[in-house]
Amino acid sequence: MTFAQASPNTADWQQQANQYLLQANYTQAAYLYEQAIATEPEAKSYYWHLGLMLLLQGQEAEAQMAWVLGMAEGEPEQIEQWTAELIQILQVEAQRQEALEDYQLAWAIRQHIQEIAPTNVNNLLHGILLSIQLETFTGENLTASGIIELLEANESAVDSNLLVLVLQKILNYSPDHPDVFMFTEVCLNHSTAPQVFLDLVLFTSQKIAYSAMRPRLASRLAELCLRRFPNHIEVLKHITGFYQDSYQYIQGVETAKRYYELTNSLVDKATAHQLLFRALMSASGYWKEACLTLEKQKLLMLSLIQERPNNIEQESNINLLNLPFFLPYFNDDPHNNRFFQNQISHLFYENFEIYAKDVVEQYGCRPSSHSIKTTNKKVLRIGYISHFLRRHSIGWLARWLFQHHNKEDFQIYAYLPGYSSVDDFMQQWFVNNTYHTYRFEMPSVEILKQIQKDEIDILVDLDSITSPSQCEFLSTKPAPIQVTWLGWDAIGLPSIDYFVADPYVLPDSAQEYYTEKIWRLPNTYVAVDGFEVGVPNLRREQLDIPDDAVVYLVAQKGYKRHLDNVRLHMRILKEVPNSYLLIKGPADEASSRTFFEEVAEEVGVSCDRLRFLPIVGSEEIHRANLGIADVVLDTYPYNGATTTLETLWMGIPLVTRVGQQFAARNSYAFMMNVGVTEGITWTDEEYVEWGVRFGKDEALRQQVAWKLRQSRQTSPLWNAKQFTREMEKAYQQMWQRYVEAGE
Repeated sequence: MTFAQASPNTADWQQQANQYLLQANYTQAAYLYEQAIATEPEAKSYYWHLGLMLLLQGQEAEAQMAWVLGMAEGEPEQIEQWTAELIQILQVEAQRQEALEDYQLAWAIRQHIQEIAPTNVNNLLHGILLSIQLETFTGENLTASGIIELLEANESAVDSNLLVLVLQKILNYSPDHPDVFMFTEVCLNHSTAPQVFLDLVLFTSQKIAYSAMRPRLASRLAELCLRRFPNHIEVLKHITGFYQDSYQYIQGVETAKRYYELTNSLVDKATAHQLLFRALMSASGYWKEACLTLEKQKLLMLSLIQERPNNIEQESNINLLNLPFFLPYFNDDPHNNRFFQNQISHLFYENFEIYAKDVVEQYGCRPSSHSIKTTNKKVLRIGYISHFLRRHSIGWLARWLFQHHNKEDFQIYAYLPGYSSVDDFMQQWFVNNTYHTYRFEMPSVEILKQIQKDEIDILVDLDSITSPSQCEFLSTKPAPIQVTWLGWDAIGLPSIDYFVADPYVLPDSAQEYYTEKIWRLPNTYVAVDGFEVGVPNLRREQLDIPDDAVVYLVAQKGYKRHLDNVRLHMRILKEVPNSYLLIKGPADEASSRTFFEEVAEEVGVSCDRLRFLPIVGSEEIHRANLGIADVVLDTYPYNGATTTLETLWMGIPLVTRVGQQFAARNSYAFMMNVGVTEGITWTDEEYVEWGVRFGKDEALRQQVAWKLRQSRQTSPLWNAKQFTREMEKAYQQMWQRYVEAGE
């Protein structure tokens, strides 16, 4: 049938009109409806369909005219019924266009529905989804549409599933707009399925905090949940972490205490207590309370070790790994500290094997599922797994290994849980230097699937317990050899084979308290070719410090500031006239200032000689600003690591106290590798003596600075290529041992 022959008198004309619609031949379909109206002017649906066909052709004014004609002379009740019919027809077509992925046309139809029925909440929600799809959404859309007020009034029936979907899309698209916050709060307060909305907002907050690295924004979203559910344990737990990660330490302490008060089980109490401990340590100024908290934390851990519960749920089990985290910050006692770490890690491992039995059986490495074991394997497949291959200490240090790897003998893979995008730093240093880099927005079994598919020979964990959820992958043991390098310290998992060290960073007796085999590289366990340095934005005159003054600097996080060590800083300051102490690093300024000033007064040092520095915008500027210091005072019993490397690279003398645990020997190991022993101390008295000596002897400072500059040409610490060859040799030897063991 041709268009000219089409007639509404034909029995199947409506079927033909629908066929034209499906073929997007809207002109022919409109003609049929025009003919139908001429024949049956009282059939109102013809007007609604005619207007739709005109709208689909972009003739919006004509479409509205057709609808107005259809409504003419109707009684109020009739008009209400006809309007509902028209809306139904438009909704069906909008859904069809959405299925065809013609989002612009679907959006236009939704806009006309909105004009006809401005209080139709579900239509407004569909319109928001379409604007996000078209990338035209802004927070103002929520205010302009009136949807927030409609949801608050709860005047219309709302599709709860649709509302959840819209909230999810909005939070992923534009989570930081003020109107989005209002919309989110309204959703949380909505009467239908409040727990679903809570779970969604809390899950999104975690992604924002840990994948997008925006903990302050995450804390603001979580605050909406807290207002709706003030005593919700999960909300309190997560918001406490967000507060601490965004330097809102006072709030972190308050929410941690509330969380602890509401917990019941031993596992939950230990987790809550650890979060409180973290908050107190991060803020500085809570030293006495932190000491009491530490002792209670030890008792809770001992109870767990003795009871050995075997029914711990997944999330609670992951939280176990952080329980001993702060022990090395308080005491240089590796035997006891490692006892707690190893025992808690074993408890985690035992529970993981119970609730993840199927995962272990499916993805755990088996010789039969792996490539043929041979000592003369031409190419070893090395996988690195880390949440921190970005502008982070681990990223700054690990990048050189990736750059210098011999790509002919080693096939390098990177597995990055918690990443939704790749920035320039990650692309340059990691993606460009791997055979393949995989990103996973959230930790999932997909990581194990990929490691198994890639047939990784050696899986190298870079994070240790700083990424607790990652320990589940390592417990599965998807690769025949697993190694921990960098990170915090060894994890203590039975599934980890080796912990990489060097001749200095662990004493000879250390194997006694490590479950992993310590693999010592010949010189240093880490090396870099250098650091990028920007332009300093800090000058002495800004800080009201005379040009001829001696400037000491401590640049570590709040929880590295041990009271006894800070007392040594003040003793040094007291004995060196015209000297000042600069305190830099994340901590609550008010409590940190109180902490340092109280110690200064106790030792007899004027508080006027203390300066508190803000956090700067980039690592490059941070390194440049180190140059304001004459001497850097290291922390103890937890030394600096990346900060120490940066200090030595900048040629600044360092005073460090050496202990027995890994955390108390980093600076010692680095200084031995650059050939500088000046400033290495083994007792508190030596620490003060070297601090005073550096302060009073400018020539000595210059001599050490010259040594440090010269070391750039000779030290293994600044030769990442040589270090990479040593790591590669270690990998080959690990593989050979594995093959010869016949496991």
